Amino acid sequence: MAEYNPTIGLEIHAELKTRTKMFCDSLNDPEETHPNVNVCPVCMGHPGVLPVPNKQAIEYVIKAGLALGGIINKETKFDRKNYFYPDLPKAYQISQYDKPLVTGGSLLGVRLTRIHLEEDTANLTHDGDASLVDYNRSGVPLMELVTEPDFTSAEQVADFARELQLILRYLGVSDANMEKGQMRIEANVSLNMGTKVELKNINSFKAVHDAVQYELSRQEEALRAGEKMVQETRGWDEARQKTVSQRSKEQAHDYRYFPDPDLPPFETSVFDIENLRNLTPELPAQKRVRFEGEYELDKKQAALLVSDPEVATFFEEAASELAEREPANAPDGRPRSYQSIFNYLTGDLRAHMSEAGTTLADVKVDPEHIAHLAALFDGKKITSRQGKDILAKMFETGLDPEEIVKNENIGVSSDEGEIEAVVVSVIIGNPAAVADYKKGKTASLQFLIGKAMAQLKGRARPDMLKELFEKNLQS
Repeated sequence: MAEYNPTIGLEIHAELKTRTKMFCDSLNDPEETHPNVNVCPVCMGHPGVLPVPNKQAIEYVIKAGLALGGIINKETKFDRKNYFYPDLPKAYQISQYDKPLVTGGSLLGVRLTRIHLEEDTANLTHDGDASLVDYNRSGVPLMELVTEPDFTSAEQVADFARELQLILRYLGVSDANMEKGQMRIEANVSLNMGTKVELKNINSFKAVHDAVQYELSRQEEALRAGEKMVQETRGWDEARQKTVSQRSKEQAHDYRYFPDPDLPPFETSVFDIENLRNLTPELPAQKRVRFEGEYELDKKQAALLVSDPEVATFFEEAASELAEREPANAPDGRPRSYQSIFNYLTGDLRAHMSEAGTTLADVKVDPEHIAHLAALFDGKKITSRQGKDILAKMFETGLDPEEIVKNENIGVSSDEGEIEAVVVSVIIGNPAAVADYKKGKTASLQFLIGKAMAQLKGRARPDMLKELFEKNLQS
């Protein structure tokens, strides 16, 4: 039976986070909901206007190229890509053809062909027989990254897309939100380097994976049945979970590229490339490794924190506060632990944020306060239950946990005599549970501990209660 080996290449567009558009002073505001507000004669393609390149957008592409190990070409230029479509007011798109800003580079073992800069098109909305055009997006700086056909699976494609999104966010050049259209992926899929099918209109990582996986299966099934593959563009139908034909591409479109006469070629040496290189932040791959070593996290924990730059920064600030408060070994010999910070941040705090529909940037809880809460718990000054209750109050009020503990007289009792008296009282008051425990029903012990915890209003550690119950139940 013939073997069918996948060959997949990607073209990924990402809108850049500049204040203004690529060639004019109109605002680049993806949150604008009113159509045709951020427009001007330049981005609307009026005759006689002259485009002026956005310096920040060029620097952003150079930063991305450096981070991905690409070569910044010494000379670059802008070209006109000519085609007619309602979302293109000039009937051409300013892009880059034979002299892109960046060539080469790699990510996750996949070779990059090029990274270039162009302007985005307008947004089309179809309403019955009518099509409405919103030019707010027209002219927004758009980075296009093209890979070599190195992918061999849908999983590899999705992993690459996620990592690229994360890198762009760490660099601060793009939010790359796929649901908002800020990052758009096109996959060129074939088997055994045969006829290529282009997949478009993909707006999530899951959809990228599923579309590529479906297309590979569809093509293999067709080839095994003796069918001839057709070069075409297909879209992903989420409802039917399948790719659907949009248009055939028997011949390559002739875009009639030529150098834009209004934008002369320029040398990239006018930008301080070494300074841009030095400003490259710690990237996700390096940060994951450091988090594992420095904070004693496992791979999944480190990956979870690093997957959101805001969360990673919050964690590091909390960890730094904990390190300042406690030496590597605290006075009682305890090693400093970052696990509690991780648990509070990714567990209870995230749950409160989800319920309130808020983001980390808007919460009242400071990183330092999470560190203080972790120190209280690790120092056995509060119980796990108390920690959860205190965090709820922190989320509501923004108060430091130490202040909450002091104001509300919360904490773990250090009076072992008081605790043991309660243990004895619970044993005397629950003879049936005691009898069950002595018959080997260990669940009864948890029942007794719960009774004692209720009487003590949570002011005892469960491990101490367990130890005292076991001692008194043996006597």
